[in-house]
Amino acid sequence: MRLAPKTLGRTRRFAIVRRMRSPLLPLLFALFCAVVTTPAAEPRHVLLVGQGPDGHPTGTHEFMLGVQLIDKLLAPYKGQIETTIVKADEPWAEGPGLIDKADGIVFMVTQGAQWMQNDPQRFAAFQRFCARQGALVALHWSIGAKDAQYIPGQLALLGGTRGGTQRKYKVLERDVHLVEPAHPVLAGMKDFKIDDEWYYHLDLQPPSPGFHPLFSVNLDDKDETVCWAWDRPDGGRSFGFVGIHFHKNWERIEYRRLVSQAILWSLKLPIPEGGLKDEQLAVMP
Repeated sequence: MRLAPKTLGRTRRFAIVRRMRSPLLPLLFALFCAVVTTPAAEPRHVLLVGQGPDGHPTGTHEFMLGVQLIDKLLAPYKGQIETTIVKADEPWAEGPGLIDKADGIVFMVTQGAQWMQNDPQRFAAFQRFCARQGALVALHWSIGAKDAQYIPGQLALLGGTRGGTQRKYKVLERDVHLVEPAHPVLAGMKDFKIDDEWYYHLDLQPPSPGFHPLFSVNLDDKDETVCWAWDRPDGGRSFGFVGIHFHKNWERIEYRRLVSQAILWSLKLPIPEGGLKDEQLAVMP
């Protein structure tokens, strides 16, 4: 029996509807809703911490100028990274609250190990910060203190420090050797030579798969670690570099690359295999 044209049309539409009611339809609908409703990743909030003059000559220990330059280096990552620059001269009463809101902290301060622990509430905030896998980056005099009593506290969070009678430093030009060239922080870098103030004979975390010496410099006829990256046991990441005594050293692309990539790595953001492009680092002091 042949169906009338109108009846045939209705039959075809019913067949299409029946096919659409296959078991895959709810799954496809759920996937569509997931794509539509999944929010974009929240940007990482990075605290850029500097301090005012500490008695060193002009052109050295320019910590506020340093964090301002770092802020410019991170500008291309707007949407992924949100920065806040703070001047953390004592008593820095707002510090614990700011630390508790941060995903990353980059600090350029005087006697950083002591500064972290001057206020018990501040140090407790740093401990909470690391426990929730915060990204910690310390540069130059942020590493260590004159008094050895501050060594254990900073060592536990940063992975390296210095203090007490074993504290050593020299200002001179040295070859900088890449210890672990395949590490993402060192992408696009080669050995280089530079004049800087080198802290050495450091207290460092014991060798482990998560602790990575990155730079070594020969001092007193010994290859000394002056830069490191640490995958902490708590799941977060720490980075330390003892250089950048002279503000003019920011003119060197090696330093701008190192610090930019160290911050990205510590925040667990991707770094291109060959390193950041030179034009991304075209920020001068």
